[in-house]
Amino acid sequence: MNMDNVKVIPLGGAGEIGKNCTVVTQGDDMVMIDCGLSFPHEEMHGVDIVIPDFSYVVEHKKKLKGIFLTHAHEDHVGALSFLITKVKAPVYGSHFTIEMLKAKLSEKIDISKVDFRVFDSGEKIKAGELTIEPIRITHSIPGNNALAVKTKYGIVLFTGDFKFDFTPVDGKLTDLNRLSELASEGVVCLLSDSTNVEREGWSHSEKSVAEGLKKVFTEALGRILITTFASNIHRMQQAFDMAEATGRKVAIAGRRMEQSVDTCIKLGYMKVSKDTHIRLNELSKYEPHELIILTTGSQGEPLSALVQMSKDEYSRLKINEGDTVLYSARPIPGNESAIWRTVNRLFKFGANVIYDSPTPIHVSGHGHQEELKMMINLVRPFYLAPIHGEPRHQHLYCNIARNMGYPEHRIFTLSNGTPLVITESNATIDLPVSSGEVLVDSSGKLGVSNFVLKDRAALAKDGVISINLAYDTKKNCFVGGIEISSKGFSGNSQLLKQFASVLEDYITTHKDLKSKQNHDKQAMINDFSSQWLYKKNRYKPVVITSVMHLS
Repeated sequence: MNMDNVKVIPLGGAGEIGKNCTVVTQGDDMVMIDCGLSFPHEEMHGVDIVIPDFSYVVEHKKKLKGIFLTHAHEDHVGALSFLITKVKAPVYGSHFTIEMLKAKLSEKIDISKVDFRVFDSGEKIKAGELTIEPIRITHSIPGNNALAVKTKYGIVLFTGDFKFDFTPVDGKLTDLNRLSELASEGVVCLLSDSTNVEREGWSHSEKSVAEGLKKVFTEALGRILITTFASNIHRMQQAFDMAEATGRKVAIAGRRMEQSVDTCIKLGYMKVSKDTHIRLNELSKYEPHELIILTTGSQGEPLSALVQMSKDEYSRLKINEGDTVLYSARPIPGNESAIWRTVNRLFKFGANVIYDSPTPIHVSGHGHQEELKMMINLVRPFYLAPIHGEPRHQHLYCNIARNMGYPEHRIFTLSNGTPLVITESNATIDLPVSSGEVLVDSSGKLGVSNFVLKDRAALAKDGVISINLAYDTKKNCFVGGIEISSKGFSGNSQLLKQFASVLEDYITTHKDLKSKQNHDKQAMINDFSSQWLYKKNRYKPVVITSVMHLS
């Protein structure tokens, strides 16, 4: 295969929502578009975040000319701290994106060693033989850009997260003229957001939320708590604006949200009156009907402020009867059960929880069907490949492309690790490269294995059984009794007594155990114990055997 062919390789975000990360290669040049994380599923016990497998990038790090970021949401930048220490490449983003990123990264790494570079929308940045141009496009956060990568065969356009909002909160419209100009320059491939492809029509403008907020602000008799993403700057700006208009004060609960608001005020991305913004320790100075609290926890995150409040474990703020809690965020797939558990606990405290409303209290930052079609019509790509969506989203997006007249050979459904190879005359799917997901636990350490996850699932379901034995190496036999203890095991004491008797028969009659090394003895006893417990009562506890050798 010609080494100068263009390859588009998603390492995350293709066939899933989150973990967005794609590389584009041409000859000896490679650029990365976004470097995001996703959140664990419920069966990933003890896992805090999920990041892409960067093996391919690290293996080809000499080719990496730059990491280009569409915007500052965690699913597009959150994995950067795990990559940037392994490669040496400049990190490009809008002024807002870079400043937000610096604040986050400074908690984990020495940012003085990172080559941050701020770009302006419309600027053309050389990266070897590739040229990258950021194009302003509306979303739910400032500094959002589509990224056009100019290759030898045409422009590969990444929409990033987008919608066509004609009345954005910050007044900065999508650069429709530049998008339409790209069509005449030749967009060889469009890699489009497909998150909201199931929704017909057009998405609501971010400004439409103002009416929903106004209704709640004027009707609520007590305190109002609003939970949203800590990075949803436009939503938080609206909350401050509406609070000022209705004579309420706003406090922040949640370290990440406090950091975001303080950074945005400092940089001028939020305009907040000093009389309106107060600190949590000042709440007692005001009556409940004078207060708004912005809080983290919209996705049921265990350590977030709102979730801790719902468990009465947040020392800085308690939920009171008569509080109104407003969910101004859309659930990320997989988080629904955690969100509902939090909502139910809040109701038990006497709060009025609003998670849906005829007047919008949340609008998505992702375009609906008509906006996805408009993007296709504006840039007129030769090839299309939906990303930032689960398989059903990709499938529906491809159907839209077919209905718009695109033939099958120009539509691609990509998955993580599968390169799309673009040549002068065609495009094909190539053999997969190293990819996957890396699980990160609360310590920040990488690589929680599937074996560990299986053990954690078993511990959560059926607990653990510990077996302690002594082996006399001179007499070449087990001595003393069998000590069995359990934690989290749902079987009764009678079952454990029966198990001890059966296990004693096993170690007495199986002469093979005597000739085995210590770890082999333990493995054989583990296997026998697990099989017996499963056959007896369908229990699958983790079995840990310890054999002490006496001499």
